[in-house]
Amino acid sequence: LEMDVVITSDKQVILSHEPFFNHEITSKPDGSSVSKAEEKQLNIYTMSYAATQRYDVGLKGNPRFPQQQKMAVTKPLLLDVIEAADQYALSKNKPLPFYNIETKSQAATDNQYHPNPKVFVDLLVAVIKHKKIADRVTVQSFDIRTLQYLHQQYPSIPTVLLIEDDDQKTLAEQLQELGFTPTTYSPHHSLVNEALVKACKAKKMKLVPWTVNDLATMKRLRSLGVDGIISDYPNLFYFP
Repeated sequence: LEMDVVITSDKQVILSHEPFFNHEITSKPDGSSVSKAEEKQLNIYTMSYAATQRYDVGLKGNPRFPQQQKMAVTKPLLLDVIEAADQYALSKNKPLPFYNIETKSQAATDNQYHPNPKVFVDLLVAVIKHKKIADRVTVQSFDIRTLQYLHQQYPSIPTVLLIEDDDQKTLAEQLQELGFTPTTYSPHHSLVNEALVKACKAKKMKLVPWTVNDLATMKRLRSLGVDGIISDYPNLFYFP
């Protein structure tokens, strides 16, 4: 299960793609829609967890995901998501899930939309240890500071380096900047070619591109030999 986390003012780790309430999916406590102009003012890092629970993020539906089922839902605690997913797996006699958790941070917005990397990672790892999922988790980020601190302080937790599609640096330059070889290299799928697959294998890094949402691209990447994919449509992956 791939997910993004942010931090509330009372130091709770909750699931959210942005550190604010996205206008596309959010309804205010009175039921009206959040506008694009005001979304960034609804800064989760300045709100308590209780305050975040007053905003619905499921009833509107997401215009970019028309197949998504509309339902009343709030942004959940990471702790509760892990507990619910593990319980579901146990109830269905299925293997316990793995979690790929992204820290949503960048240097430009430290202490504005999120804490600094040390505080962020310490809070995240506290949840991971509390739920005893250290052997079923990877931590991913575009923010190399997150991964560097994690690697230094919690070396047993696997790291995933996320790479944007417009990143012009070479693989060697990216790894030099990071300062170590991560467990997994996770670029936008458009960057993956045969040479990259070979380079990752040579460095004993797993290669898991994102976000692969069509069957043709899934098949192409699989034929190239990637180790996995991140997708909004995992149901598409079941092909011979």
